[in-house]
Amino acid sequence: MSIHDYPHPPLTADVVLLAMGGADLRVLLVQRGKPPFEGAWAFPGGFVNVGEAPQDAARRELEEETHIRHAHLEQLRTFGAPGRDPRGHVVSVVYLAVTGMDVRPMAEAGSDAAQARWWSVDDLPPLAFDHADVLTCALQRLRSKLASPLEDPDALPDELSLGDLRTASGMAARFVQEERGCP
Repeated sequence: MSIHDYPHPPLTADVVLLAMGGADLRVLLVQRGKPPFEGAWAFPGGFVNVGEAPQDAARRELEEETHIRHAHLEQLRTFGAPGRDPRGHVVSVVYLAVTGMDVRPMAEAGSDAAQARWWSVDDLPPLAFDHADVLTCALQRLRSKLASPLEDPDALPDELSLGDLRTASGMAARFVQEERGCP
């Protein structure tokens, strides 16, 4: 028997890139240039190529769609509920990256992204796919990292002050409380 004898969902990789500092917490989104959800905002990401690791696909898609390189990616979670993508059952490995507001990279749209832009988590557009749920999970993870930053000192940018961390934690907590929580 061949692997092709078994129906299986396609695999994608997405990146939630957060920038924090001062009194703001921002997330990088791209405006989709193609269906589904053409014109809607989503995380940078796309399909994993045959022979490509999901993390490599996430880095490639981030660079292709935003021209951003060198983000420290940490696997957040895998999302695979049927119906999350109107094209069919698609499974996505999602990665989280955090940067400081003062050093956040400039985003420039490329590939199939019509625009790339940093958005305040307090003022987001409607998100495509299940990306509102994905963001809720990412902010919960950020909040847990901020609660114990010494457990993984490489997980947060060095240039952040204690005040930045407290502000970001409060914003993440507010967002998570307003949403329904990580599914």
